[in-house]
Amino acid sequence: MTKISASQVNMLRKQTGAGMMDCKKALVETGGDFDQAIDVLRKKGQKVAAKRADRETTEGVVLGAVTESGDCGVILSLNCETDFVAKNESFIGLAKSFLTIALSNKAKDIESIKALSFDTSMSIEEKLVEQTGVIGEKLELSNYHIVSADFVSTYIHPGNKLVSLVAFSNMSAGLTEKEVGKNIAMQIAAMNPVSLTESDVPQEVIDKEIEIGKDLARQEGKPEEMLEKISMGRLKKFFKENTLINQTFIKDSKKTVMQYLKECNDDWKIVEFKRVNLG
Repeated sequence: MTKISASQVNMLRKQTGAGMMDCKKALVETGGDFDQAIDVLRKKGQKVAAKRADRETTEGVVLGAVTESGDCGVILSLNCETDFVAKNESFIGLAKSFLTIALSNKAKDIESIKALSFDTSMSIEEKLVEQTGVIGEKLELSNYHIVSADFVSTYIHPGNKLVSLVAFSNMSAGLTEKEVGKNIAMQIAAMNPVSLTESDVPQEVIDKEIEIGKDLARQEGKPEEMLEKISMGRLKKFFKENTLINQTFIKDSKKTVMQYLKECNDDWKIVEFKRVNLG
């Protein structure tokens, strides 16, 4: 039997992230051939992935990042099966690697991310399969968003479960702009707006809120002929609480988000936002 040194095992472990015993077994099986040992570990990952294909991946991390120039930002979730794995530093590091690659390539969707090279030896999709074998849980990329604008800001809530992105026009990546961007990204994370403005609210959401308003008024014993007027009043309140520019600014309750932005610079406009909450 080929003698396997501790340094060989450690080298394979560093490259694949697999456990020490798995690395040693793979090297023994392949007679110390490093490349073949990597293939053995990949095949193990494929077997584990096939067995766990129907498992739910409700845990994980969601991360966000913007380019150095500040004109593009992305949000990406890496999901797993258990909270134990989600809190592991190696798992979080893997998610950060995927995020960095997605941002640097400005990938348009998850399938595009999977096709990108993780390193010179494998794609991101292949890395997912490999790490499924290493970790022993189903891993899945989800909730990917990419936003491009004059300036993009992000906020990652502690715990890596909640991330927001907000895009602006007529803004650059200055210190003041970054502070304003962060404040509004935090607003989005905290208050979870449905849309940017009233006109952006989907019609089905509006119809639902009108019906809810009518039902509540009816339960309160209001006359049938008054239900429409009462429901429209409730709808107006809904718009104020759930459209970003009309929401009360979380750092100054005397202002709306729009008023805060105008006070900073009347030319700055919010053009888009994204929010992902895992769990």
